[in-house]
Amino acid sequence: MLRLDNVTKVYRTGTFGGRTVTAVGGVSFDVLPGEVVSLIGESGSGKSTIGRMILGLTSVTSGAITVDGSPVRPGKDYYRAVQGVFQDPFSCYNPVFKADRVFTLIKESYFPRVSAAEWTERVDAAVRDVRLNPGEVLGKYPHQLSGGQLQRMLIARALLLDLKLLVADEITSMLDASTRIDVLNLLAELKTRGLGVLYVTHDLSLGTYLAERTVVLRGGAVVEMGPTDQVFGDPRHPYTRALLAAVPRLNAPWEDPSPVTSCLYHDSGAAGGDGRSDGRPDRRLVEAGPGHLVACARLADCPPP
Repeated sequence: MLRLDNVTKVYRTGTFGGRTVTAVGGVSFDVLPGEVVSLIGESGSGKSTIGRMILGLTSVTSGAITVDGSPVRPGKDYYRAVQGVFQDPFSCYNPVFKADRVFTLIKESYFPRVSAAEWTERVDAAVRDVRLNPGEVLGKYPHQLSGGQLQRMLIARALLLDLKLLVADEITSMLDASTRIDVLNLLAELKTRGLGVLYVTHDLSLGTYLAERTVVLRGGAVVEMGPTDQVFGDPRHPYTRALLAAVPRLNAPWEDPSPVTSCLYHDSGAAGGDGRSDGRPDRRLVEAGPGHLVACARLADCPPP
């Protein structure tokens, strides 16, 4: 369904755009119908940029993004099938309007001929699908609702469309622990209906909760990807190992993991046969197991951090 093929995003910076910054470099992966794929990495790794490119909010510099074989074309037809839910639900609502105005806008854009009575039934059903009571949330202003309620209303809005793909960008980061699990369980339920979900997060514990596959980013490039149980159960790249080592544990003091410096992938001074012709490290993915890919020129030379 969703496919990224060697996608790169370059921004121009500095006076008169004389310099460039590569936010995403040569990223390729896919999301199948009824599948949740976690996109994991530290802040600045390119996760949100990838989500914005999929949603057509940011242009692609090179490479291709397709949904069901068709390129991203922002517009009513595209957004009928592809929707995004973002980190801060409060930013998605106008505080001077009631929160359920997000449903009214969907009706005006996509279902102008649907009667008011039928639309009310559809909205009520969508709100119940996200485990909310319509009587408790509809007709309220955003400041009268919690972040979890607002987040689930945004998912309900997406469900009113013929949705195929949901880009969930850090949608649980502002929620309390119990509400996070509710939202994640909701995503798990939606995937049983055939919905594909790209779950963008920096939280490894949440990323393992419901994703069949995991893509780990660093510096805008994929360093490891594959089935979640393999990526987290047998991490092969030093950066993935460092991320896992940094997860706090209740029964042990937190220790700052050693910096990732030993892998040729991160050694900007790598040259000759170990690197590319421009002296930068080779970012090709090598197979560490069935469907388990790792970015490294010489995997054996990458000891644990």
